[in-house]
Amino acid sequence: MSNWQTYHSSLTRYSDFGFSIDLSLMDIKDSFYSEMQPKIDRAFKDMLALEAGDIANPDEGRMVGHYWLRDADLAPNAEIKAQITEPLAALKKFADKVLNGDIAPPSGGRFENLLVIGIGGSALGPQFVYHALGADSKLQTFFFDNTDPAGIDRTLSEIGKGLNKTLCLVVSKSGGTPETRNGMLEAQEFFEDNKLDFSKHAVAITGEGSKLFNYAKDHNWLTTFPMEDWVGGRTSVMSTVGLVPAALQGIDIDAFLAGANHMDARTRSTEVTKNAAMQLALGWYHAGNGKGEKDMVVLPYKDSLALFSKYLQQLVMESLGKELDLDGKVVNQGIAVYGNKGSTDQHAYVQQLRDGVKNFFATFIEVRKGREGQSIEVDPGTTTADYLQGFLRGTRKALYESGRPSITISVQEVSPFTLGLLIALFERAVSFYASLVNINAYHQPGVEAGKKAATSFLELLNQVRGALTGWEKTADDIAEATDNDPEDVYHALVHLAANGEATLSEGTTPAEDTFKI
Repeated sequence: MSNWQTYHSSLTRYSDFGFSIDLSLMDIKDSFYSEMQPKIDRAFKDMLALEAGDIANPDEGRMVGHYWLRDADLAPNAEIKAQITEPLAALKKFADKVLNGDIAPPSGGRFENLLVIGIGGSALGPQFVYHALGADSKLQTFFFDNTDPAGIDRTLSEIGKGLNKTLCLVVSKSGGTPETRNGMLEAQEFFEDNKLDFSKHAVAITGEGSKLFNYAKDHNWLTTFPMEDWVGGRTSVMSTVGLVPAALQGIDIDAFLAGANHMDARTRSTEVTKNAAMQLALGWYHAGNGKGEKDMVVLPYKDSLALFSKYLQQLVMESLGKELDLDGKVVNQGIAVYGNKGSTDQHAYVQQLRDGVKNFFATFIEVRKGREGQSIEVDPGTTTADYLQGFLRGTRKALYESGRPSITISVQEVSPFTLGLLIALFERAVSFYASLVNINAYHQPGVEAGKKAATSFLELLNQVRGALTGWEKTADDIAEATDNDPEDVYHALVHLAANGEATLSEGTTPAEDTFKI
């Protein structure tokens, strides 16, 4: 079959949305689809059960309902439908009042800045949407997305004199997430140091009855919006987590939701050739032999989509990176995701992609429209948009000629609608792929293990603080006194010394280093 014929047979188009996905350079034989049919049938069945409200996260007894967020009529009962429609109406009213000045800072005028305080999906989703769609944002938006004090200081410095006109969204489902709580406390202290009442600037997005919910109520924050337990962080961008900041930025959230809803509807088709999400999942499976043997390199050829690879990194890797399958068998599944943007990467790691280790497949994101309005000719008859298209097509061809497969996903432009399409496409592909390889995409035991380990270190750190009294001591001295591992103690001591709580006198080896208050 010629490349042209392969292209015809490997392309899924939704022409009314200006969307297509092309798997012609994945070298998938027709026999693959027939061999996969039993697994495909199961994946379609699993998706129906998921959308109907089956318990998808047995570790926590939770349903997974992010698909209902863009079509509340799919919700399994009236109570859950109301949990979608009522907050959506409320957040629109709140955003309108903020943007027209009815809800205003105590210093007068209108809110001009937005500070989003969250971690993981509670920050990454809003960051991605803002970077993609917020060029004309009504509120300049900043993020605390880590518990790095230097990063917090830098963000506060960027806000600068605009602090008195800054609205703060604190986002945490449980209200006990340490990174978010730390960011909130840092922000609150900074506001108070600048003689500003933080409560008059603060909004909570959290679970009803959570620690953050109660704190916001007790301190008379402006308002709270709910986060439901059937929405996971990595799929929360179309819940209040993503919609509140987007609405405050003036982004058309109805179009955003509509794009996702339309992709959901199209990818409920059980005809594989017409189901873009199933095609994408099967491409992943084929590339990595159903075992994640190849990394996924995401190359969006548009500056506004530069955070797409980072967003997909969380969505795909947290969902698919699992030690055990649904039968309890050790499988160590997952797909590693990395990338940046084209054509920037023509001058970075594309060299290795073309000539180095064949341990990946590429996913090109094509945006057909270059810009609004006319473009100058940078060469006779050639615009910057022509160059961008040339680099995409050239890189794609060069990789394939060197035995590197790729998928190409195309949209007409970056808009709220098309961003909704793209997010929903990958969300559904993740669900399908998880079924194809027999894992649970909706729990995260590895993340929980990391949180527990961090808590253990903090407990150790306080023990070390308490034992670091009197004369100079080594890590072995304190380890013996506190019954802890000396290396763990040593790292705690170095941390205390680096942050001015102790002094360090270096020996010839770490074991001979001494510390004192």
